[in-house]
Amino acid sequence: MSTQTFAEKIAQAQDFLPINGTDYIEFYVGNAKQAAHYYKTAFGFKSLAYAGPETGVRDRASYVVQQGKIKLVLTSGLQSDSLISEHAKKHGDGVKILALWVDDAYDAYEQTIKRGAESYLEPQTLTDEFGEVKMAGIYTYGETVHMFIERKNYDGAFMPGYEKWESDYNPSDAGLLYVDHCVGNVDWNRMLPVVKWYEDVMGFVNILSFDDKQINTEYSALMSKVMSNGNGYSKFPINEPAEGQRKSQVEEYLDFYEGEGVQHIAVATKDIIKTVTELKARGVEFLSAPPEAYYDMIPDRVGEIDEDIKKLQNLGILVDCDEEGYLLQIFTKPVEDRPTLFYEIIERHGAQSFGAGNFKALFEALEKEQEKRGNL
Repeated sequence: MSTQTFAEKIAQAQDFLPINGTDYIEFYVGNAKQAAHYYKTAFGFKSLAYAGPETGVRDRASYVVQQGKIKLVLTSGLQSDSLISEHAKKHGDGVKILALWVDDAYDAYEQTIKRGAESYLEPQTLTDEFGEVKMAGIYTYGETVHMFIERKNYDGAFMPGYEKWESDYNPSDAGLLYVDHCVGNVDWNRMLPVVKWYEDVMGFVNILSFDDKQINTEYSALMSKVMSNGNGYSKFPINEPAEGQRKSQVEEYLDFYEGEGVQHIAVATKDIIKTVTELKARGVEFLSAPPEAYYDMIPDRVGEIDEDIKKLQNLGILVDCDEEGYLLQIFTKPVEDRPTLFYEIIERHGAQSFGAGNFKALFEALEKEQEKRGNL
């Protein structure tokens, strides 16, 4: 077993592609206006920017909402034959773009293209009275895209083509701070090629691996590898199904998303008890809590923690640890009708891992939901 810390593993990445973090996540959805309202109402995001026919954009409507450093772009096509509408028809509401904040978007594109990336958007510079944004994009797994965004010379609300979105309705936030990681589900025998793509094209390093002996229940299993860039600001775990007695959550996702894509987005908070209490009050649904015995074992399994275990149990929040500390996490149910995309709320106290000790409890909760849907 490796004795390296996560920082030591991350330091092994080829850092030819400096990434400052997630710039935004763009969803292609059936009704962007209603989706934006949902994220404001349920998760506490606030209106930031808008693009559409009123701003000179003829083929789409995009609403940008923000909380902490998290920016979500909800985009709908305005014609049935648009690529955006076709994406939403095939996949349902889903993540199209994982945009990365970089210092030099043109160089990021050139570096990744020469290493084998497939182009999505050639480098371009957008300008308005607030300055300029440079951007370029490449495909990753499925139809998902990494967009490189350079905005050091821009001080507008979002980017050229958008106008500030003024709204009388801006609920209080729920304490969400930034994107911790985004998990992708890929098809059978596709995890290793995607991992190699992140290594070769993006210069990422594999900092953690789980096989079907570690991530399994009585009925199903999966395999996962966590990819990270050189400063640890961008982490992309990649999941692949594994053989089991019944259909795994990854297989269910692939069936209903009709392809590979983003399975869940993990967002960080400094007070998970307050955040989850707030989200539940706003109607966000979470997976069922593990049995009482799970919480009875926390002192022995994890050690001393700052939080009241009874409060964690009442909310169904999970706890795990590694050599560097502990973490608290909880997972929502899918946020749309198809059992595809969901969210993870995470609070880290030193731990840099991903809750391996919670996988069994998490999977059993997911399987209860699959069984209700008749998909287990």
